[in-house]
Amino acid sequence: MEMTLAELAARIGAELVGDGAVRVHAVAPIDRAGAGEITFLANQRYAEYLASTRAAAVIVGRSAECPPSLPRLVAEDPYFAFREAIVALHGHREHPPPMEARDGVSAGARIHPSASIGAGCRIHPLAAVERGATIGRDCVLYPGVYVGEEATIGDGCVLFPNSVVYDRCRIGNRVTIHACAVIGSDGFGYATHHGRHEKIPQTGIVVVEDEVEIGSGCVVERAAMEETRIGAGTKLADLISIGHGARLGRGCLLVSLVGISGSVEVGDFVAFGGQAGVAGHLSIGSQAQIAAKAAVVSDVPPGARVAGIPAIDLDAAKRNALAGRDLYGMSRRLKELEREVGRLTAALETLRREMAATGSSPDDAPDPEHDS
Repeated sequence: MEMTLAELAARIGAELVGDGAVRVHAVAPIDRAGAGEITFLANQRYAEYLASTRAAAVIVGRSAECPPSLPRLVAEDPYFAFREAIVALHGHREHPPPMEARDGVSAGARIHPSASIGAGCRIHPLAAVERGATIGRDCVLYPGVYVGEEATIGDGCVLFPNSVVYDRCRIGNRVTIHACAVIGSDGFGYATHHGRHEKIPQTGIVVVEDEVEIGSGCVVERAAMEETRIGAGTKLADLISIGHGARLGRGCLLVSLVGISGSVEVGDFVAFGGQAGVAGHLSIGSQAQIAAKAAVVSDVPPGARVAGIPAIDLDAAKRNALAGRDLYGMSRRLKELEREVGRLTAALETLRREMAATGSSPDDAPDPEHDS
């Protein structure tokens, strides 16, 4: 969608500095943007491009130092303002209508007669909705989606190709589940008896609250008892595993390859960096931050920032990492110091023997332990 800078500034709540009549139609990175494109600066590492960008205008914060001639849209939160600009100029993804559809449901879909389908849904070929399942209003089910018996999907949900919601699981409103994600598979529960791993039936479910987004290839296991729960507004990137009985609070952010073991309690607005892992039956307090690759093996208090393997306070982990950057060099220096101490000790012992032979008092000789 094309509009003037003045119109865009009004849409995103920014202050315009420059010619408001200039027209823009797209967004682009600051180092590659050209005429008719808007860009943004939210990270100072890209500030060097302010002098050379060819963008029609740049969205910046109030403290940004810009060339006087650069058109700009000044916002309190430039990253969010840029998000609003993307929505204004490009909109959200449009979902295509199903092939050979009648009332929004493809002839190639399989819907059990006892299932309930809300108004305005679009269900594509090869999607399957089982006995007693409920699909809310205005949902989109892409090809290969499977919704199990008595599962519930709320209003405005989008299930991308080959995503799966197992039986009895409950999905809230405006939830997005990306391709090949699995909600409600059996938790990893076995009782080892006489050398055999005997499966523990996973009798619980998964509950996904409103406005959650689950990335491609994620797995959220059903609980052995009661439920695994993903709190409202939480966002999962790709290839994440949530163990059975885990409970994630509201507004959490999980970057790709995070693993949360079973029965972990996570508070609200917790952030996990990529490849972080959490051992089972732990508690992570609200607003904690878990750095990438951290291995959490003990409880994390609210607001804490941890990193490392095992995870410790972030500042201590940074110091440890810096100290360990040249372990080989430290080892060589230690060995040289050990050899030097050995030479000094041998020399002192020789001196003691010589003094003893000449009749000098041994007390006059240096103390090897003290001097070393």
